[in-house]
Amino acid sequence: MFYLELFRALQQEEVRYLVVGGLAVNLYGVERATMDVDLMLAMDQDNVGRFLKAARALGLAPIAPVPLDSFADEVSRSAWIEQKQMVVFALRATDPAAPTLDVLIQPPLPFDDAWSRRVEKSIGGLVVRLASLDDLILMKGATGRQRDRSDIEALKKARRLSEDGKN
Repeated sequence: MFYLELFRALQQEEVRYLVVGGLAVNLYGVERATMDVDLMLAMDQDNVGRFLKAARALGLAPIAPVPLDSFADEVSRSAWIEQKQMVVFALRATDPAAPTLDVLIQPPLPFDDAWSRRVEKSIGGLVVRLASLDDLILMKGATGRQRDRSDIEALKKARRLSEDGKN
């Protein structure tokens, strides 16, 4: 399964990442169809290099017509943001049934702050790192999309149910 292979590769390479987006919503217990995996990475050169090693091991290739290694170049990422209004660096596996992997290239909050608040879940014997519920809500609120507004409401409801279950 692509998800477990992805998280195993990230764990093996010691990539600092957080799951955000629809998959994170699912992992917080809210059922929601999603066709991709959204990640937020620590964007330091060492971590990006480890991420690229994991991506190569999984056979991932950019959807945009650029070399995979161009993701490591800060100047290229800045140009993508400024000239193309690019929000994510999208990667796809050779298996057409596998989901797209979208890596945020300019997250709406500092990675280190989000990392300090991360939530770790054990899935299939792997540790999967998620953005905290509050950070996920903040990130989804920054998009302005209706789908994200619906996710926010569902996440807030899930949080209330979880808090009620603890009392």
